[in-house]
Amino acid sequence: MYKLVKTPNLNNYLQASKQVFGAVSGEVTESFSVPEKKVKVPDAPLKLTEYSLATTAPKGQLLAQAAGINGVAQVRLAHTDVQYPDFDFYRRKELRDPSVNSRSTDEYRKGVSYAIMAAGGLGAAYAAKNSVTKLIATMGAAADVLALAKIEVNLGEIPEGKNMTFKWRGKPLFIRHRSQEEIQKERAVDISTLRDPQADEDRATKPEWLVLIGVCTHLGCVPIPGVGDYGGYFCPCHGSHYDASGRIRKGPAPLNLEVPPYEYTSDTTLMVG
Repeated sequence: MYKLVKTPNLNNYLQASKQVFGAVSGEVTESFSVPEKKVKVPDAPLKLTEYSLATTAPKGQLLAQAAGINGVAQVRLAHTDVQYPDFDFYRRKELRDPSVNSRSTDEYRKGVSYAIMAAGGLGAAYAAKNSVTKLIATMGAAADVLALAKIEVNLGEIPEGKNMTFKWRGKPLFIRHRSQEEIQKERAVDISTLRDPQADEDRATKPEWLVLIGVCTHLGCVPIPGVGDYGGYFCPCHGSHYDASGRIRKGPAPLNLEVPPYEYTSDTTLMVG
């Protein structure tokens, strides 16, 4: 803040100068007055000390106040100009309105969380499945061991006229207990009429037991036992018909069903491989 200070009266000095000047020039001029000017003098700089700040505080009654060692502490009651952070960017879109109850969108928000958990669970289950499969595979026999594997079959479990399927070296193995009618029928066939000529005696060491690999010689499908035009095996993929000796009789297959190496270890036990 600035103060206005009046300059001292200069009339006395001007009058004296007028008299002196008039005596020199021989002329007398009229007296005149110099207008007064207001000069602003700045105040001394205000020192922001604890005392000076305390003197600027309102001296009237406060709604809340507390006395301390250093003086009076005020409580600010106006908060309209106080800035506060806005966290709407981090809130869910459904929860930005404070007037809406959060329970109205509770099911939707939980559904999203459950979907994420389900997707993560499926991924974890798939990863665990692969890990367990590889672990079990390492505990099994090697491929070269499986290639030379042998299986033992109890022939007493196969009734007459029936066919049983086993797995051998990763392929289906057909063992058929043939009846006397089937044996006589297949041995009476003229081998010159066959596409792949082969006598029944050459395909079955014991007439009542027929051992075959159940893979069609056309494209590697698995034939169905006991059906077909010749009562042996039928491949439904392309219509190849085999007789009860496993010989091709009709269809696109070029060769008879393969006979694997086998031997009889007893009257009721068969070793394949």
